[in-house]
Amino acid sequence: MHRFANPARFMRLSAAILPWTAALSVVLLGLGIYLALFVAPPDYQQGEAVRIMYVHVPAAWLASFVYALVALTSAIALIWRHPLADIAAQSAAPLGAGFTLLCLVTGSLWGARMWGTWWVWDARLTSVLVLFFLYLGYIALVNAFDEPGRGARAGAILALVGVVNLPIIKFSVDWWNTLHQPASVFRLGGPTIAAAMLWPLLIMALGYTLLFATLLMVRMRTALLAAKLRALRLAEVEREAASLMPQQTALS
Repeated sequence: MHRFANPARFMRLSAAILPWTAALSVVLLGLGIYLALFVAPPDYQQGEAVRIMYVHVPAAWLASFVYALVALTSAIALIWRHPLADIAAQSAAPLGAGFTLLCLVTGSLWGARMWGTWWVWDARLTSVLVLFFLYLGYIALVNAFDEPGRGARAGAILALVGVVNLPIIKFSVDWWNTLHQPASVFRLGGPTIAAAMLWPLLIMALGYTLLFATLLMVRMRTALLAAKLRALRLAEVEREAASLMPQQTALS
């Protein structure tokens, strides 16, 4: 893992992978949207409103997945001091917050159609809202200190503490009596959703994942280039200060 944590190696590897993930994400999302809108049948109970599922469900999956990634990279940064771990966590967190917000908004639209209300303090909805606040808290903590290292450590601790919310999100529909429907794809007995609806959903989920990978690499590359630029500017300032030292000594 240390071999892949080298920033220069990451820049070379990501430069080769980035065009492929970007192209594949566009193709899969385009295909998924077409299948969801024009091929997948309406639900016998929900009607056309079920099409919100193809945006909402992958966003919900990515919201939890990205937070798990933030927590994992935060743990790696705290324990093994990988050079890219903090950058990966800080780059992923705003993307995860975006997926979580999309999940909440589309869930509200779906709930308004099916439940007759935009929001209920349901266990699943509330735990996802807590996840959104965990993302915001992490982002705020990372940027709350003048010393980047202190902010990274504080954010990493919050990310690790917040992991306890992930199983609550996953199993809340099983532990409590909620309005939210139980799992219909990832379950021991196999998916209960019809294949005509399942395949567009999985294609959208894969497209979301590749889009996240693309944006994560772009953000990490930008962060590394910004850090390199800061280092070059600091070195230039130090050279200028060193060149002025003999002149000041001569004048004194």
